Amino acid sequence: MDDLDPTNRTIRLGKRPHPVPMDPVSWSSLQRCLAHRADRGTDNPHVIVTRITKTGRAPASTAYVSHLLDPCGIPPRTLRSTRLADLVNTLDPKLVAAALGMDPEGVMIYLADHVDVGRLAQHSENAPGPGAA
Repeated sequence: MDDLDPTNRTIRLGKRPHPVPMDPVSWSSLQRCLAHRADRGTDNPHVIVTRITKTGRAPASTAYVSHLLDPCGIPPRTLRSTRLADLVNTLDPKLVAAALGMDPEGVMIYLADHVDVGRLAQHSENAPGPGAA
């Protein structure tokens, strides 16, 4: 809970060097977790609190979090990969790597195999024409 910054909608994750900004969908999901946590009336410092962890200070198990997604049929690894692919293809891969505390080479595998024609057109309009000095 100490790693959340509601004002800036960021969260500190692990040993990452910078707080991670949260997109609107992730922020909404976090708000639902916090409401669930508030209903449990717990002093557990973690966002996700289970029936078992509400009386202590331990985090929910990895298996518990993974099984939360069972009904939708999407494993956590797929969600992470999809989110990274979106960030890397929307923003500068080096900035994404720095923000998430990753090696720049590690995010390069998420670059999509397509060209965003809209962004290409914007770039080419600002580029000097043939023969320009």
